[in-house]
Amino acid sequence: MDFLNHPETERIIAAAFLEDVCDGDHTSLSTIGPDSLRRARCLIKDDGVIAGVALAEKIFHHFDPDLKVDILIKDGSPVKFGDVAFYVEGRARSILTSERLVLNFMQRMSGIATFTARMVSLLDGLDCKLLDTRKTTPLVRHMEKWAVKIGGGENHRMGLYDMIMIKDNHHDYAGGIEAAIRRVHTYLKEKGLDLQIEVETRSLDEVKEVLRIGGIHRIMLDNMSSSEMREAVALIGGKYATEASGNINHETIREKAATGVDYLSMGALTHSVKSLDISLKAVV
Repeated sequence: MDFLNHPETERIIAAAFLEDVCDGDHTSLSTIGPDSLRRARCLIKDDGVIAGVALAEKIFHHFDPDLKVDILIKDGSPVKFGDVAFYVEGRARSILTSERLVLNFMQRMSGIATFTARMVSLLDGLDCKLLDTRKTTPLVRHMEKWAVKIGGGENHRMGLYDMIMIKDNHHDYAGGIEAAIRRVHTYLKEKGLDLQIEVETRSLDEVKEVLRIGGIHRIMLDNMSSSEMREAVALIGGKYATEASGNINHETIREKAATGVDYLSMGALTHSVKSLDISLKAVV
């Protein structure tokens, strides 16, 4: 996905400016002259992986196309305390009004990218990919999943609309796994939809049931022990892609991946990361 040029990026930027600026940045309008031209630098105050630089340039240009951004460090690059990611130059009012929106996104995205990169590094040498989830901040999922990609992870479904995922509550409410799968196939045929189907399983018995029914694309192994996961992967035998979720952290991630699953999904990539400390300082 081209995150930078996606319509969702424009929507989020416009909505964020409306939230923050509304009818005007009255502080900057009242204290800074309209013809004042200034320069500022983006200062990194943490070690990590930077994300949101390209977005920052887009935000500046959205508000004021005449602002000039000189990028020194690109998205996905390692950064350390004291680095300067970019310089921005132009109308002082425009720099000040855009500053907080730029930093809010960069700090959040860089925190996600940094944590994702750390987790991905723990999978080095294993044929397993790290996925994000839908456990994201409402209305800015696009930016958070973008940050996961910058950090070296992969995106799971973007929402409820682009994949079928039959989770435990679905098959409990539907009357069982088989009933849920049958209904999905009927629904997709009626609607003329071509969507991948994933089924969550909570036990080896449920894995066996899914294998018996078939007609799906991926099996999720939810909150299983590593020994159960190895047995499940052997049972599936490559017939379907496999994904593990639940209790995945820096201490367990490599052991879980070594069971042979194709994917690990980790909600913590987006729901509980610490933002990177980044600031925009005037060059005087």
